[in-house]
Amino acid sequence: MSLSIKTRNTSKRPFPLEPLLPQVPRSNYLHFQEEKQRLQLKKFLLDRMFLVAKTRANIEKKDITEYYEQVFQSISRHHLEETVTGLLLIYPTSILHILESSNGTLHQILLDYLNHKKGEPEFFIKGIKIIVVSHNIPTRIFLQWHVSVIKVPVMYLDDVTQSQSLEEVITEFLTQTHKLALYLFKTVKVGTKGPGDNLHQVAAELLPPQQIIKYLYKSEEFMDPETFLNMYNKPMHVTLDSEVVWPAPSQF
Repeated sequence: MSLSIKTRNTSKRPFPLEPLLPQVPRSNYLHFQEEKQRLQLKKFLLDRMFLVAKTRANIEKKDITEYYEQVFQSISRHHLEETVTGLLLIYPTSILHILESSNGTLHQILLDYLNHKKGEPEFFIKGIKIIVVSHNIPTRIFLQWHVSVIKVPVMYLDDVTQSQSLEEVITEFLTQTHKLALYLFKTVKVGTKGPGDNLHQVAAELLPPQQIIKYLYKSEEFMDPETFLNMYNKPMHVTLDSEVVWPAPSQF
């Protein structure tokens, strides 16, 4: 007797257990929209820097305005969309400058000043001190870059630099400048030229006196641009001599 045995066709591959469709991270549409908006609005971290400087006596507004506008335009070619906003107050022999932009843009502004200082002995800015730098601020307090000349001195009853500590002076200085910034934010419309040169008439109580600007500039507690940039360029991790000798030392 002959038996016929039928064998199963095993050439067919088993159906794959893994799904054929590509794996997509499970997320909702709200998360997608929030992430999209975050990437669009937060293209760079925003910093704010307070500077005081000593200048040549009776500097022309046109000279200093044109200088900074050229600096901003030059930097914007390499730092797209990182516009500079802030306030420049020009006193007879000093300036107060508040700048808002990315960290890289602010560093380039300081570098440009150092290049002019080294190459031009008669440069109108004789020295700069960095008072405060605020990193990753949530929003701007200036809608554009304003320039104003303080034409007449504002009279004060006493010199607070003689009766207050440096900490008290800097606290009052920052409080006053923030109040001035809020005043400009509420009164100056977008696209206009700014407050003009009559701030001493409409907001005299909000203007830091020149004696405060000079006091902060002379203080040794604050860094000049060269020291500030050198601090940022230093490596965070320093290799010690004991780490490069051979054989490597054993640590217990």
